Amino acid sequence: MLIIGIAGGTGSGKTTVVNKIISSLPAGEVTVIPQDAYYKDSSHIPPEARQKINFDEPAAIEWTLLVDHLMKLREGKRIEMPTYSYLTCTRQEETVSVEPTDVVIVEGILVLNDPVLRKMMDVKVFVDADADERLIRVISRDCVERGRTPKMVIDRYQDVLKPMHEMYIEPSKRHADLIVPQGGSNAVAVGLLTDYIEARLRKAKQKFC
Repeated sequence: MLIIGIAGGTGSGKTTVVNKIISSLPAGEVTVIPQDAYYKDSSHIPPEARQKINFDEPAAIEWTLLVDHLMKLREGKRIEMPTYSYLTCTRQEETVSVEPTDVVIVEGILVLNDPVLRKMMDVKVFVDADADERLIRVISRDCVERGRTPKMVIDRYQDVLKPMHEMYIEPSKRHADLIVPQGGSNAVAVGLLTDYIEARLRKAKQKFC
């Protein structure tokens, strides 16, 4: 199993990179584990207080569960991945059954921050993009998908996203094996990453033939 970590700022184009990798590989060979599914449950906190939770710091993630699930997948075991609602800021009762595959992509803004998780990764990628481009994407996404107004998004960007990016996300770039500038629009970098994954998979399959 090849474990790939893909990090980068909010709105940097991580999902685009992931989707391009998936589309370039045979169907059924890639599993995506989103960091966001492992946000700690906040159902015990009053609804009005949940809106003030800082989701952009490492303390918001249940890293031990994420690591445990990755270990199980690497052992060939199925996992029940949690689901999280951004509308209610709570973990849902429903889970998603995930089977082990040849490639597992762990994607999220903070996945290069946890040292235990980093050691499990065969390839570490950081998707980079200009701050103004990221902000535009975040405004478009959060207004449509998360029920926020443009002002709410901008206020959150200034109060939380920007300082957390500078404190945690940008420094994690130094752990990356590959930096993808210009986000998902960088066809050359995405192509090189895909070629590398395919080569590793071929080598692994030849080893067991």
